[in-house]
Amino acid sequence: MRWFNLLLIVILLTGCQKQPFNQIGNMQILSSEFNNNGSIPGQYTCDGKDINPPLEFKDVPDDAKSLVLIMDDPDAAKPAGKVWDHWIVFNISADTKEIKEDQEPVGIHGLGTSNNSKYHGPCPPDGQHRYFFKLYALDIMVDLPQGSTKKQVEEAIAGHILSQAQLIGLYKRNNN
Repeated sequence: MRWFNLLLIVILLTGCQKQPFNQIGNMQILSSEFNNNGSIPGQYTCDGKDINPPLEFKDVPDDAKSLVLIMDDPDAAKPAGKVWDHWIVFNISADTKEIKEDQEPVGIHGLGTSNNSKYHGPCPPDGQHRYFFKLYALDIMVDLPQGSTKKQVEEAIAGHILSQAQLIGLYKRNNN
């Protein structure tokens, strides 16, 4: 009876917490310029050159047909809960191991919140924001046109994700 009560408490507490990004598989997304939950250097933001940081992809599944990269900021419009989409690229070759600094990956570019089709770096209007670089390995090529929204891409990849990983970078502007 005692173990049952303990199990029930654990289940209830787990169910009440907001679930974090679900890592699937061993795939990793890394940057040589910042660690996970580390500060993004200014050159990759609107306060610098606004160029993409270098990214490295590790342990992409052998049977992956394509990759999707999404960068967004869930802290952009609090308390409304709007997520600001900074970078959406899909149908990246599954053989891609890295994206070099200031080089867009070869793939189909989606449409970000600022009507951008290329990388749009951090530019928080207030305080420190979190920037999520999400990498998905898929068992398909995504059948969407250039300029598709993040929502359209997420709907198209549902049920086709073989592995997923994320890298979180932090940024706060000097003037806020």
